[in-house]
Amino acid sequence: MRTTVGIIGAGPAGLLLARLLHRAGIDSVVLEGRDRAYVEQRQRAGILEQGTVDVLRAAGAGERMDREGLRHDGIELRYDKKRHRVDFPALTGGRSVTVYAQTEVCKDLIALQLKEGGPLLFEAEALAVEGADTDAPSIRFRHEGREDILECEYVVGCDGFWGVARKAIPTELTRVFERTYPYAWLGILADVPPSHDELVYARHDRGFALLSMRSPSVSRLYLQVPEGTDADSWGDEEIWDELERRFETDDDWTLDRGPITQKSVTPMRSYVHEPMRHGRLFLAGDAAHIVPPTGAKGLNLAVGDVVTFAKALSYQKDTGSAELLDRYSETCLRRIWQAERFSYDMTSLLHRAPGATPFEDRMQLARLERIAGSRAAETDLAEAYTGFPFD
Repeated sequence: MRTTVGIIGAGPAGLLLARLLHRAGIDSVVLEGRDRAYVEQRQRAGILEQGTVDVLRAAGAGERMDREGLRHDGIELRYDKKRHRVDFPALTGGRSVTVYAQTEVCKDLIALQLKEGGPLLFEAEALAVEGADTDAPSIRFRHEGREDILECEYVVGCDGFWGVARKAIPTELTRVFERTYPYAWLGILADVPPSHDELVYARHDRGFALLSMRSPSVSRLYLQVPEGTDADSWGDEEIWDELERRFETDDDWTLDRGPITQKSVTPMRSYVHEPMRHGRLFLAGDAAHIVPPTGAKGLNLAVGDVVTFAKALSYQKDTGSAELLDRYSETCLRRIWQAERFSYDMTSLLHRAPGATPFEDRMQLARLERIAGSRAAETDLAEAYTGFPFD
């Protein structure tokens, strides 16, 4: 089996890359270890930056997103029972974000790939990337009970943190930057309309809380909990009571409750692997970097990676120059480190660390007051939240 670009992983990064390459006239094969139902139901990110929305539209994958996605022109910060809205378009020249779940992005891209694109193999487990530092790399994989080889000109690992792609880069050539946070998010899905029409980020002495949504009728909410918490150790009413406490305001706002249909705990970490390229192997998305979810950057960073690769390979096809491919890691990492910085800032701004001192509590409140009182500080947050440029 032979192709130009072998893509490992059919998450949003791998699927979007296949779509971008198809439209550029470059063939690819996507290998996904899970079945289609798993990929289309895997709950992950739900906030799309302006740039991600624009890329999906340009790739022909924006029709349902534009119809069903929820455009948000701001977020609300809550602290000390106060409420402050950050107006994105007013601060960024018209940019916004869209609430549209990763599951829906994957459904749209899978449908397009199966209809128009190259091979997309589900339950095709990538076993190893071989010959990454040669002109003819390959992916050894298992599909339908037998091993096979996908011969490529390039391999792009969109297979997440636990995938095989990163393991093909010799450890002596790499540097890893990592931070683990001493808390996690307890997340719920609830069959109740969101209690606010935009996301609410709440800083409270008991810990962080986030009000989000998946649709006009389904709420997505999060609570800061200790690292290692078991989701089932929290009862439904206990969760609602704690959310109510942390979202409390001085006005008459109320939190609507409903049946909780799903609970999960998300650990918090920052991770960057450098470089993101070895020979003809390129890493994208969680295979190369992870951010805490506070800044809503994970999926959007993956989109930036594959846009960069697709542009670089198209440039080589058109001009014969590998200049942009050679700069892939450097180009991506500039954006990644800014997103890591923003995600770290948002996390440290809103979460209360175990054993935090009264001084640290007051510093958080002072930083929030600065955002609420300074257009420059507010603009910095809005520009980062709506997205850093892909180039």
